[in-house]
Amino acid sequence: MTISQASSEVSLKRRVLGAGMWSIAGYGCNLCIRFGGNLVMTRLLLPEMYGVMAVASIVLAGLAMFSDFGLKTNVIQSRRGDDPAYLNTIWVTQIVRGGILYAAALAISLLLLLLGRFGALPEHSVYADPSIPPVIAVLSITMVIAGFESTKLLQASRDIALARLTLIEVGSQLGGLVTMLAWAVMDRSIWALVAGAIVAAATRTILSYAVLAGVANRLQWDRAAFREIVSVGKWIFLSSVSFFFAGNGDRMLLGTLIDAKLLGTYAIAYLFFSSVEQILTRIIVDVSFPALGEVHRTSPERLKHAYYRFHTLIAACTYLVAGTLATSGHSLIAVLYDPRYLQAGRTLEILSVALLTLPFRVATQSFLLFGAARLYFWFNQARTVALFVAVPVGFQLGGYPGALWGIVISYFANLPLIMLHSARFGLFDLRRELLGLPALAVGLAIGSLFNQLAALMH
Repeated sequence: MTISQASSEVSLKRRVLGAGMWSIAGYGCNLCIRFGGNLVMTRLLLPEMYGVMAVASIVLAGLAMFSDFGLKTNVIQSRRGDDPAYLNTIWVTQIVRGGILYAAALAISLLLLLLGRFGALPEHSVYADPSIPPVIAVLSITMVIAGFESTKLLQASRDIALARLTLIEVGSQLGGLVTMLAWAVMDRSIWALVAGAIVAAATRTILSYAVLAGVANRLQWDRAAFREIVSVGKWIFLSSVSFFFAGNGDRMLLGTLIDAKLLGTYAIAYLFFSSVEQILTRIIVDVSFPALGEVHRTSPERLKHAYYRFHTLIAACTYLVAGTLATSGHSLIAVLYDPRYLQAGRTLEILSVALLTLPFRVATQSFLLFGAARLYFWFNQARTVALFVAVPVGFQLGGYPGALWGIVISYFANLPLIMLHSARFGLFDLRRELLGLPALAVGLAIGSLFNQLAALMH
């Protein structure tokens, strides 16, 4: 190894360590804000409101993913990632996309309104709730606001500069929380949740210009840049469409099978599950992917070693939390929430089993380094097919708990494909894959201990 290579490795390690610390600290703050606000809001609002909000959020997430060309991935991997013309083309693309998504959301809200008026929706499903159309229409304003975000956010991700990104995330969360609480004090309705989401989006956009260094965006169009964006993004688009059904199909399907109140308790359990999923996925996407990308560009022979350093850390954290939640979810919900939400406890215990699949996302991100973005599509397809088969079958065989196990099964459906391609790219080592397993036993023990402490408290 040359002196310059050694210096580059030290610099990368320092940036990765700093980024990882900021990512964890920032998401820890976000979790405190999120859960603190949730604990207060669930005492002010009804479970049905969370069920309606869950469905409205899925509609907007679907629109976003159906138009996702991987702009962040483009900036991270492109050699033109710091070129003003390239970044301005992305900014213009964002703005146009935001306007189109807003119009599409309004059309969907109108369609649901008409279907509801003519009795074309299942009577006891969440989709038949009369508040869904106006909630979708107003909430879709966030898509226009997000379209104007500065590309400085993308540049900061490329450079693994997460300190100010974290401050922006925390600031936007605080803005949304204060708005929700202030609104709920005056009016205990679902509009408190909607207002909070809009203010959070506006705060994030404003701060993206105010606190980050980088290219100052202006209206500019570069055809070559757009062709590159589309070339890289076409498979990301297809995989995003598939990921929407894989990642949101659970609530889509449950919305047709159960009422708004039960879906509201599912939303509470999913909040815990997704928080763990998101913090670890964020580390994978914002820290491991840019870092592995730099290793792949500068010292490709060291990629497998660097890959398993991230994989082992993610696996240990995941298995520890999964074990803890699998044994103590019911106690955790009972301690934190009032009796209306107790169903969320058992739901959380079942969902936590799906967390065991998270370490494999380090592999799926790494496949992008080999130009294999198309694999994302097939991985998500496998999970989506499994979800839309297993959930209805599970519900028929075992009711609501059976549907939950169908959701869990879907998370494991694509693992054989991921392991096969990991071996193909020289990234699979069975011995190293199992290094994090002892953390699962520790998590199970922690969960059992928590149950005992919770019983003493009651």
